[in-house]
Amino acid sequence: MTVPFGANDGPIIPRPALTLPALRQAVATVAPSRLPEFFEELQDAFVRAGEEDSVVPIRMFYQRWGVVVEIERYPATARRLHAAERRVDSADPEARNQAVREAGDIVRAAHREVAGG
Repeated sequence: MTVPFGANDGPIIPRPALTLPALRQAVATVAPSRLPEFFEELQDAFVRAGEEDSVVPIRMFYQRWGVVVEIERYPATARRLHAAERRVDSADPEARNQAVREAGDIVRAAHREVAGG
């Protein structure tokens, strides 16, 4: 049975706007250890945007980090995702398949939430 996104779990911060200042603050609050990754991906997105003469890489960066924050702002949901990610390396094929399904369900639900519904 799939547990609905954020079930039995309240958000520790409001959902941030998909802007650089709001996402940076949100990541610093809910996943501070990921700030170096955030800034590295930010730089990569701006480089790609310049190379491609397109804002699409920047929009993709905002969407990706909006999803990360959406998951991490619900501690129990984040714990479920991280546990599933660890089980993906299981020697048991059924455990691996279940972990992949659970992680996928969580990420897809976070994408829907960030997209507005």
